[in-house]
Amino acid sequence: MTRTRRFRFDFRPALLGALGAVSLVSGVARAQTAPFFPPFGLDLTAQDKSIRPQDDFFDYVNGAWLARTPISADQPSVSMGREEANRVEARLHTMLEAAAADTAGPPVTDEQKVGAMYAAFMDSARIDALGAAPIQAQIDALREADTGALARAMGASNASFGSSVFGAGIDVDLKDPAHYATYLGQAGLGMPDRDYYLKPDFAAQKNAYLAYVTKLLTLVGWTDPQAAAAAVVALETRIAEVSWTKAEQRDITKIYNPMSPAELATFAPGFDWMPFLEGASLGGKTRLIIAEKSAFPKIAAIYGQTAVETQRAWMAFKVADSAAADLSQPFQDARFEFRDKTLSGQPQMQPRWKRAVAAVSGGDCDATPATCFGTLDWAVGKVYTAHDFTPATKAKIQALVADLMAAFHERIAKVDWMGPSTKAEALRKLDTYTVKVGYPDHERDYSGVVIRRDDLVGDVRRAAAADWAFYLNRSDGPVDRTDWSMTPQTLDAYNGDLRDIVFPAAILQPPEFDPYADDAVNYGAIGSIIGHELTHGFDDQGRSIDASGALRDWWTPQDAAAFKARAAVLGAQYAAFEPVPGLHINPALTMGENIADLGGLLIALDAYHVSLKGKPAPVIGGLTGDQRLFMAFAQGWRGKAREDAIRRQTVSDPHSYRKFRVLGPVPNVDAWYAAFDVKPGDRMYRTPENRARIW
Repeated sequence: MTRTRRFRFDFRPALLGALGAVSLVSGVARAQTAPFFPPFGLDLTAQDKSIRPQDDFFDYVNGAWLARTPISADQPSVSMGREEANRVEARLHTMLEAAAADTAGPPVTDEQKVGAMYAAFMDSARIDALGAAPIQAQIDALREADTGALARAMGASNASFGSSVFGAGIDVDLKDPAHYATYLGQAGLGMPDRDYYLKPDFAAQKNAYLAYVTKLLTLVGWTDPQAAAAAVVALETRIAEVSWTKAEQRDITKIYNPMSPAELATFAPGFDWMPFLEGASLGGKTRLIIAEKSAFPKIAAIYGQTAVETQRAWMAFKVADSAAADLSQPFQDARFEFRDKTLSGQPQMQPRWKRAVAAVSGGDCDATPATCFGTLDWAVGKVYTAHDFTPATKAKIQALVADLMAAFHERIAKVDWMGPSTKAEALRKLDTYTVKVGYPDHERDYSGVVIRRDDLVGDVRRAAAADWAFYLNRSDGPVDRTDWSMTPQTLDAYNGDLRDIVFPAAILQPPEFDPYADDAVNYGAIGSIIGHELTHGFDDQGRSIDASGALRDWWTPQDAAAFKARAAVLGAQYAAFEPVPGLHINPALTMGENIADLGGLLIALDAYHVSLKGKPAPVIGGLTGDQRLFMAFAQGWRGKAREDAIRRQTVSDPHSYRKFRVLGPVPNVDAWYAAFDVKPGDRMYRTPENRARIW
């Protein structure tokens, strides 16, 4: 999953992981006394033994499970991670229902506030009776707005409903990691990627988007909504034509372009920059970091050449689109038909309680950005960890991470393609990493946020404003190295720009990390994920950051060339994968994740072997230690998705589709060949000289 600090502008990925220690069943925590998958941690009922592991290792490990497991009608996919998420979701549901039952006086505590916001979302009768009224004043203000007022409204959308053709965010300065910087990036598109506007493969989705824009403009009473919608989609298509691809955006050396506001106004005329910055409360900033530099003057010119009537209609649609999940049923139905059904193939809307949980606690920022806007996510995290996290779990994960870090240290020390000076810098960088487990050291302060049970849209606005104010208020101070960019209830993990590896509490559950499972299984599951996160600091992006966290080239030219050549071997392998007919994986988009998947598996394997202390691994269930480790790795990625969801992921997501997160790495690991007797002629066999060897 691609995540940053929940800005609508995304310029760096945070990274997927998973682990665990408490099993949650039907929303109730239960003590674990045996492996989640008996008898030793692998789900052996998932295997399809009619498939040879040498021909399709993913289906060999997971085929029976794939055949018997349907995708829920209210989901775009099913996976082991989705099942874990369902357990967390059920637990949050129980917590929020209990919190909502407290109606004694106005909400004051964090628990009362999250309960009141949940109750506000669940009050469908009130929401339906209001129709478009909660956003009508904002829509009406746009009807006569001039270009300056529209730019100001775009800036203000950081703290309210709406959007912008340029995104803004505050994050660690890539070249001065002790301080924060203000980043600006290309934006303006309402579909997942520029390809949806420009390639004939997505003509049906583009037509559905036009219908969606028309429907929302109709619901807010916009004049001639059909013509206005056509103009809106035409504007976004022109922006898509000049926007950088997601693969181009991954080059962090090219997305760091400092300018003053005056320099930006001269560089990219046609857009009212000062009103935009003032609307975002960034008017006092004297230094901005511009991301997609060559796109900025083109997007500004396109917007400046657009009739003001279209600019107004575009912003009116963006307000309605960002608020649709919190408005009456016609808005929610329209949003579901396009954003879930058309884009992800999901045939049925989720039950209201599930949408309410996401609205309060935060949801999947990639698939549903609105669920990461205007929430009380950190307050929910505080309540969640008070109920469902133990110090013992934290200690176990920290110890496991230390083992994996030691194994990676040894791998770097032994690589034969890297010179001494670069290797010394790499080891120095690895030694600076810190591990964060469970929840942040400092709580987010919600004492000033007013939450009302009868004002959902107002609650979302006030929560969003408080969230943006948090980042603004610290933007001129030193970087908080204890900071987290992922909430405790998020089923994910990441390697951050603070040289930290972060494992939120929600992901601390079996089967990814199971204290009762065999060690080989844990190393293959959570060990490979920890190794994945470590490797991100040394992938095609991470290798540009030095031991201080600064963007700096610390590689010799020879070592850089060797790295790129080895990465190209891996890239060529992934380019051959075809998740849906006619659509191949883009190695330029997925390179970082692919490198991390391979590195993570190798590091986990090394750490497991070290843990044996020279003794032979036990054979359990007829499987050797290495066999159990590789199977646990493949089990962790089991899942399937609807074709539209796979297509969307392949075009716009830096993570390869899950099957290829297994089929990609394992043929490059020599030990896998020995473990499963893989020989020339087998479908997955690669000759030693054609195996990718990076970390």
